[in-house]
Amino acid sequence: MNDRPPSLARLPPWISQRIVPGARRSGAEHRIKSRLRSYNIHTVCESARCPNRPECFDRCEVTFMILGNRCTRNCRFCAVEHGTPLPWDPDEAEAIASCSDAMDLRHVVVTSVTRDDLPDGGASSFARTVRAIKKRGGGATVEILTPDFGAGASRSAALDILPWDELDLFAHNMETVPRLYEWIRPEADYRRSLDLIRSVAVRSTGPVKSGIMLGLGETQEEVRRLMGDLLDAGCTVFTVGQYLRPTRRHAPVVEYIHPGRFTELEEEASSMGFHAVRAAPLMRSSYNADLLLAEGRLRES
Repeated sequence: MNDRPPSLARLPPWISQRIVPGARRSGAEHRIKSRLRSYNIHTVCESARCPNRPECFDRCEVTFMILGNRCTRNCRFCAVEHGTPLPWDPDEAEAIASCSDAMDLRHVVVTSVTRDDLPDGGASSFARTVRAIKKRGGGATVEILTPDFGAGASRSAALDILPWDELDLFAHNMETVPRLYEWIRPEADYRRSLDLIRSVAVRSTGPVKSGIMLGLGETQEEVRRLMGDLLDAGCTVFTVGQYLRPTRRHAPVVEYIHPGRFTELEEEASSMGFHAVRAAPLMRSSYNADLLLAEGRLRES
């Protein structure tokens, strides 16, 4: 099967004109990749084939991905490799702290693959990484973007592990509306993710963020209901982007949403009560994450 991504010619101009990798000419992407390889660090920017990677690497912005680059789940939208995870690297937390320090990052975003094979879902690795970054004393803010950590007692135990006094922002993406979970996220559960956000909101001293993709067949009313669910659960920062099919093996794009609709949705979400919202075709959860954190904090203060 041909697994190449769709050609630029098949994309609408508001997307194809943005993802032409002009930033590669600066050589910044090569330098960032070399640094990451020297520390043996994975990024979701590369593993998930993010279309903003050249731009973000040009600005020296990355989203670190811990616990390897192989996910125990197989979501139909995600380009990250799935299968049996490789052995965990005990030096990973210190490597990320050292790399972020060397890159002089002022805001560090850490995510992970889903590790259903681990009793705590990887929460202890998140905790070690956050503490290692903060221990450097450089003043960087830290955001984590986590999986759902399972359900019930296991999720509660995982959340108890996280260093809430050192976390500046917690994020967990809903990804899509509940009707599409069985097709797009067959091993996830909408209510489980919503319950996670609700549990985090009562623990966190900073903003709580979530994000979704459009173009998978959702309706406008379904998106409105999802936004209401997130607000009720305590989410205050919200991102919306266009789903782009990573390869022909992934779920097809049902619709390319016009930029005007993203603008309308951003205004609607703000009027509903979200403290910080970004909605645009190439918006991703960790894109301009430092600005979203600052805006979310300002509205909460």
